Amino acid sequence: MSEEQKDKKTTDFKPGMVVKVHQKIKEMNTKGEEKERIQIYEGTIIAVRHGKEAGATITVRKISEGVGVEKIFPIYSPVVPKIEVLKQLKVRRSKLYHLRDPKFKRRMAEIKEPKKAK
Repeated sequence: MSEEQKDKKTTDFKPGMVVKVHQKIKEMNTKGEEKERIQIYEGTIIAVRHGKEAGATITVRKISEGVGVEKIFPIYSPVVPKIEVLKQLKVRRSKLYHLRDPKFKRRMAEIKEPKKAK
């Protein structure tokens, strides 16, 4: 097991975390050669499934050009080499599916920055 996978295994991902997910993308160029690059997807975790099992996934949501975009990432897949946690927001739900619905803007008030200790 690589050092990065051990690091992901010890990190406990929670809803409300703002993360950067690094994903390997394989592309074919015009000559038919395969190229690999890393694409970064930044957003808020709205759901965590299967905890620390081998098939654990996180659902990450972001707003791109006014449109909500969600992606489901397998945590322990070699396609996802690194997940960076940027910050943890204070939430009161285990699944943040209410962020999908624009009618519930008042629910956005539930997602706050935690108060800093003095």
